[in-house]
Amino acid sequence: MIPYISEELVKITKTILNKKMVRNKRNYWQILFLPILVSILFIKCSQSGEPAFEVRDGEFWYEGNPVPVYSGEMHYARVPKAYWRHRLKMIRAMGLNTVATYVFWNYHNTAPGIWDFETGNRDIATFLRIAQEEGLFVILRPGPYACAEWEFGGYPWWLQKNEALTIRTNNRPFLDSCRVYINKLAEQVRPFQAVNGGPIIMVQVENEFGSYVSQRKDIPEKEHRAYNHAIHQILIEAGLEGPFFTSDGSWLFDGGTLPGVLPTANGEGDVNNLKKVVNKYHNGQGPYMVAEFYPGWLDHWAEPFNRIPTNKIVKQTEKYLQNDVYFNFYMVHGGTNFGFTSGANYSNDHDIQPDLTSYDYDAPISEAGWPTDKYMAVRKLMMEYVDYNIPEIPERNQVGKIPDIHLTKSVDLFEWVEDMEPVYGDNPLTFEELDQGYGYVLYRRHFSQPVSGILTIEGLRDYALVYVNGKKIGELNRVFNQYQLYIEVPFNSRVDILVENMGRINYGAEITHNTKGIIAPVKIGNTEITGDWEMYQLPMLEEPDLRMDAEGYELGHPVIYQGTFEVEQLVDTFLDMTSWGKGIVFVNGHHLGRYWHVGPQQTLYLPGCWLEKGLNRIVVFEQQNDRPQEMIRTTEMPVLQDLHLRDIKD
Repeated sequence: MIPYISEELVKITKTILNKKMVRNKRNYWQILFLPILVSILFIKCSQSGEPAFEVRDGEFWYEGNPVPVYSGEMHYARVPKAYWRHRLKMIRAMGLNTVATYVFWNYHNTAPGIWDFETGNRDIATFLRIAQEEGLFVILRPGPYACAEWEFGGYPWWLQKNEALTIRTNNRPFLDSCRVYINKLAEQVRPFQAVNGGPIIMVQVENEFGSYVSQRKDIPEKEHRAYNHAIHQILIEAGLEGPFFTSDGSWLFDGGTLPGVLPTANGEGDVNNLKKVVNKYHNGQGPYMVAEFYPGWLDHWAEPFNRIPTNKIVKQTEKYLQNDVYFNFYMVHGGTNFGFTSGANYSNDHDIQPDLTSYDYDAPISEAGWPTDKYMAVRKLMMEYVDYNIPEIPERNQVGKIPDIHLTKSVDLFEWVEDMEPVYGDNPLTFEELDQGYGYVLYRRHFSQPVSGILTIEGLRDYALVYVNGKKIGELNRVFNQYQLYIEVPFNSRVDILVENMGRINYGAEITHNTKGIIAPVKIGNTEITGDWEMYQLPMLEEPDLRMDAEGYELGHPVIYQGTFEVEQLVDTFLDMTSWGKGIVFVNGHHLGRYWHVGPQQTLYLPGCWLEKGLNRIVVFEQQNDRPQEMIRTTEMPVLQDLHLRDIKD
């Protein structure tokens, strides 16, 4: 509707000016009242019966009629743009009429002052347009906090550099930053709101804030409520018209709900309890919605892959359908945590629990976009209950093996960094102090005198390989709470500590403690090692260029491998990383994400749309390099449940 109005106003204005009314005294009053005429036309167009969505009388209403909302969650950032339409068709063919998506602030605000809503998977306007073309409503979840097993819950890492800023609180610097983000996002999505003829029917305020209130009892309740209210107001002032909703566990509504905003429940299987708590916080009426209905669950490195039985999900779905409860499958299609986008959790047993690269989630639509048994069962059920047309299932993208990929060049990381200019400091600097968000930092120090004892890095964030004079002596690992190892440093020696950021925590009270690298003093015995630290920055956001580097490496050293391969057909495939150690992979410049031999994930998804007919290139950064590698094989099936428990114990 908005583009139409703009064109019409321009047309009228040009017509009037072309008649040269300004030169004609008789038309003076027509010129004077031109702004009023334009305003009346705008109002008339806006009230001309365009689609609108509202929450009223305990129901969802669209164009004046009650409408069900059966939704599935898919994050455009986790699916290649070329596959968006296919995945949205899959959602529609499962019997759903709505897609929900988070917007990740840090995915679009790629650096301070730098915004990207256009390139690759960041083209949110195209995603919304395709969703509408495929007959889907859209539920927008703009945060600014997202959780979602995404790096830092969607927050830009550099917010931590402002000492006056405290995330997720009623803090002026933080709210000012949120306002900038939301205003930038609103510029992109306003035309796609239902009131303007677009697909966006609802907008979430914050996300699971009731959980955070329960975790942060050190913050006064009044401050929590002021913050939640402030985010709601920022959304409104940015021109997002809602209807708005909140989303929390049903037992946490008191901390997360807002007056006049629809409360929805996450993971609530008890229909009677759902209706009871919604009635309590929504004037005794619905609509009743489970905004996160989990057909699967999230997965961490070094832990078993989670599966939820199909019959359990079908039974719960039917219970909702029979009791007028609307729902959003979280996730209907998980996709992939490409690059360094995966987040992390923590527990009493693990100081950090990094999320897998695969976000398969045991969802009805697999990571590669395939219909699962769960998908087929839910589709069959939906066909029995809904009165709208459910289209046929689209053909899945071609999948297959590609020829073995031979690695033709290898460069030792310790040689590669020799051409870099390090940053010097008396103490190791964090990633944030180095103005680096992701990847790796090589911390180096020369010792003129011998020293031995227990090396302790309590401030390790998150994974480190330790070398003395180029010889690997062990690893430290926040996942397994390993912060110490014995070290002997001879006279006139060099110690290297290669540290990896494995993803910032995205959920819980510890989200406020998310700096990376080495964030506390390094000790050998009881002595703090200070002075003359060198730091080599290895963000690895783009594939390393090895054209000018000498061939060769020493086994046990981190190494960068490179190769080329040819394909005739552009098929989806999976890189088999079972025999590798730990690292990342680029194909044709696309960062596929992390692999790690501990599992349970042993393959990396390579979308066929990122391949090219003919010559393709691959770059692998292998951190452990305990065995020489000459090739990578592919497979037609993902391996997501191969947990190497022996490796973990060792």
